[in-house]
Amino acid sequence: MSADFELASRTARMNVSAIREILKVVNRPGVISLAGGIPSPDSFPMQAMDALASSVFDKYGSAALQYDLTEGFPPLRQALSGVLSKIGITVAADEVLIASGSQGVLDGIGKILIDPGDLVAVEAPTYLGAIQALSPYEPSYVEVATDEDGAIPESLEEVLAGSEVKLIYLVPTFQNPTGRTLTLERRHRIAEIITDHGVLLVEDDPYRSLRFRGCPLPPIKSLAPDHVVYVSTLSKVFAPGLRIGFTVAPQAIRDWLVIAKQGVDLHTSTLNQALAAEYIAGGYLEEQIPKIVDLYRPKQQRLLRALAEDMPPGFSWSQPEGGMFVWVQGPQAFDMDPVYARSVDNGAAFVPGKYFFASPDRGRSTMRLNFTTATDDQISQAVGVIGHAIESELDS
Repeated sequence: MSADFELASRTARMNVSAIREILKVVNRPGVISLAGGIPSPDSFPMQAMDALASSVFDKYGSAALQYDLTEGFPPLRQALSGVLSKIGITVAADEVLIASGSQGVLDGIGKILIDPGDLVAVEAPTYLGAIQALSPYEPSYVEVATDEDGAIPESLEEVLAGSEVKLIYLVPTFQNPTGRTLTLERRHRIAEIITDHGVLLVEDDPYRSLRFRGCPLPPIKSLAPDHVVYVSTLSKVFAPGLRIGFTVAPQAIRDWLVIAKQGVDLHTSTLNQALAAEYIAGGYLEEQIPKIVDLYRPKQQRLLRALAEDMPPGFSWSQPEGGMFVWVQGPQAFDMDPVYARSVDNGAAFVPGKYFFASPDRGRSTMRLNFTTATDDQISQAVGVIGHAIESELDS
């Protein structure tokens, strides 16, 4: 007789990742997937891994295999402080915390900051993984309106004026899922708003280095350092399987993030952190980023051309200056769900955009496309299939 165990009430807020469930369906022979949000294996520095491993064991010996500080492997924290200084975030090494991916930071933020019913402001649409990380702590979400230039400051100010918001979550640069980037003017305005209201902003910045054109913009953390938790990762510029994320937070938040992490995993893999430290200190990161950009730029251009060729009238899409995603918007009453089913049946996949909204029943006319792992021919073929599926749905 099996036992009937009673789960915690918070499990009602814990859902499987819709995107990962989609990937189980579409990652099969014959389906071209524009659904994933993963780096191309061709972006990994395979040619450097033997040298990095040798350097790690020559320099650190058995210490690379030992327990280490919860805050992070000191050489990696030192290396990352140098990386951060180049984008305007000037911090000492001991102000940098390492996590098991940026997802680990988001979970820690939820654990130490959110009580049931607290309001969390997010973009509409927003990163699904953030909703997954925060939702078990039972917040209520309020959406900030967006346009082609990212979050709209006036909408944020209206949200803050009308509600007691616990924290704000934004992806300002090459946002997942839209690829949009918050303009310089809006960054300054949002920095002013959060300072005036005394509210905390979580700035998730994993795609910054993947810029194909245009000029780099300062992180909001550099404009309002006391009101921003800056979160990033090496997953997009080194190797996601190593699970190296990092954060810079106001001291009171930083101290509690350490305590929360101690109860989860004690510390992130020492060996993986040591590899990352050597990757940065040895100059490999600076060499690899231009290679990744050169790999992704033509793929994005191919996707944008294919959309121009195959999308029916009435559909529009973002024109990102970098990152990994393009966002497609159909007529307001259009439903992408049957298009998704038709497309998969005919060998192409995407992610319906509804999964990226905190509010139910929003975004049904949208979809997210990723271009990093497909070839040019596959991109053209997949968009052709999706375009045909849309036309079939319009005619039905």
